[in-house]
Amino acid sequence: MAKRSSIYILSVFVPIWTFLICSFCKELSLIRKCRNIDSSYTSLSQRVKEQYDSNRRRNYFPEVKLSRNSYEDYTLNYRRQNDYGHVYPRENATILMLVRNSELEGALDSMRSLEDRFNNKYHYDWTFLNDVPFDEDFIEATTAMASGKTQYALIPSENWNRPQWINETLFEERLRAMEDEGVLYGGSKSYRNMCRFNSGFFFRQTILDNYDYYFRVEPNVEYYCDFPYDPFRIMRLKDKKYGFVISLYEYEETIPTLWHTIEEYLEANEGAILSKEDSAYAFLTDSGLVGKHYPIVEASSDYNLCHFWSNFEIGDLNFFRSDEYKNFFETLDAKGGFYYERWGDAPVHSIGVSLLLRPDEIIHFDELGYFHSPFGTCPASYAVRLDQRCRCRSNDESVIDIAPHSCLMRWWKNGSGKFFLKEK
Repeated sequence: MAKRSSIYILSVFVPIWTFLICSFCKELSLIRKCRNIDSSYTSLSQRVKEQYDSNRRRNYFPEVKLSRNSYEDYTLNYRRQNDYGHVYPRENATILMLVRNSELEGALDSMRSLEDRFNNKYHYDWTFLNDVPFDEDFIEATTAMASGKTQYALIPSENWNRPQWINETLFEERLRAMEDEGVLYGGSKSYRNMCRFNSGFFFRQTILDNYDYYFRVEPNVEYYCDFPYDPFRIMRLKDKKYGFVISLYEYEETIPTLWHTIEEYLEANEGAILSKEDSAYAFLTDSGLVGKHYPIVEASSDYNLCHFWSNFEIGDLNFFRSDEYKNFFETLDAKGGFYYERWGDAPVHSIGVSLLLRPDEIIHFDELGYFHSPFGTCPASYAVRLDQRCRCRSNDESVIDIAPHSCLMRWWKNGSGKFFLKEK
């Protein structure tokens, strides 16, 4: 009886198991075939994509105009591949660094970055300024790092130190008050000397007398991309007087009375300088909506606090040497705001060039990638980043270009604009 039951069970379940095993094998075979097909199509798609990568990314028509303001016809043509042995003409310009002996490592980092990205082709002179003599270690190391000539100058004490007419008692009181309030560099005396020097005395240094242009460089900065052109050449050919890469808002607590002084200056010089309509005055005073953003700070004066970040600036020394700019600086300096408050050279330069130059004499170098902690700028165009070997991402948190705390879009609106068509 048990034997007959076993035979019956086997006769029922063996076909079922056989059917299930066959079905599983068929499914497994089908899965393998599908995977093989997927793999084949994936491989084929990858080959097709790679085949046209060069067309999609790099082989642009020569006349294509990207979103940039300082256009040069042959930026995207891989000139660097044929650079060997090429001699690049130079402008009458120098790279300028105000630096301490103790900042040697940061100075070398900045030099290495700029040499690799730009100056190894042009070999522009490096000019170093200090309020104390440079030591031998600094001179030896920076000379070795530079591809061009290096020169070193001691700033005269009368250009660096506090003027004798500053009320020392009031100065010390204001210094302590700003330090107690937590104002950035509010308690620093040397920082105030530096801001005043950069605002009104750097261009008076005799070592710069024979130059027309300067490129300001600070320690511990990085240049993200190869320069697609010589910015000094662009300045001369396009009659630009001042160039920048980043614009942002100033801390109002450092300049509480600066704009009041500017208003007095404008009233006293009406008719002697450009009118508000002909200058970039609107860039300094527009507080309306730009894109999605109003100014992130509500200023207590008509000044919206926008300024060009002067740790990167390329300028025409003859503009700063002009009577108009020197009169502008001396009007501000006489108020003592560099010491009683903490007026920075960035808002002073920015207000000066905005009032004394036409908007088309100021250039935004939007192809030049740059970083100075904590902010940076990176070309928005993917093609430009490829061509210029950029090591940055335009959507990185540090990239400020179109962030709410940037004034760049306000410059596009009220300054020289943002151009998308090739210039004639």
